[in-house]
Amino acid sequence: MERFRAHLEKFIQIDDVTFERITRYFNVTSIVKKENLLEEGQVCRYHYFVLKGILRKFFVNEKGVEQTTEFAIENWWLTDNLAYEHKLVSSFYIQAVEKSEVLYISKESQDKLIVEFPIMERYFRFVYQRAYAAAQLRVKYLFSLSKEEFYRDMVDKYPEFVQRVPQYLIASYLGFTPEYLSEIRKKIGS
Repeated sequence: MERFRAHLEKFIQIDDVTFERITRYFNVTSIVKKENLLEEGQVCRYHYFVLKGILRKFFVNEKGVEQTTEFAIENWWLTDNLAYEHKLVSSFYIQAVEKSEVLYISKESQDKLIVEFPIMERYFRFVYQRAYAAAQLRVKYLFSLSKEEFYRDMVDKYPEFVQRVPQYLIASYLGFTPEYLSEIRKKIGS
């Protein structure tokens, strides 16, 4: 929980008593590699904060191929935002890429948390702004960079992440086949 507190304190100031009361709204769970927290067709009930490990969000396209849309590493949040906010059935999966430990909160608990601690509304606003900015940047990269440039940029900016995530998942996120990623890696010598 200290990791979560350190993360919160990047955005808001809280004392020990407040932090202890805030954490009562959250649950924690450990999940094994490839375990699903959410599956297509389920109502999305939780927002997940990664304490340790990596999660990914993906959907299965019309050809039966998994298409990764987001990753979450330590100190990042992940959910199907639309389904979570409106208690809808999800068209996504959320899965552990590696053994992970996550905090999770339901929409009902999050709403109660914000009423009791209005400072948390500010915190979640920062979380959503960052997530939106990351999504915008990914869309820009998809349309403005070549596939090779997109991969190089990821390697340059997030080398530890690229080392931790299996290459077939990186390829899925970047929108190409593992074979094509292998060709790019040979070409650039990584």
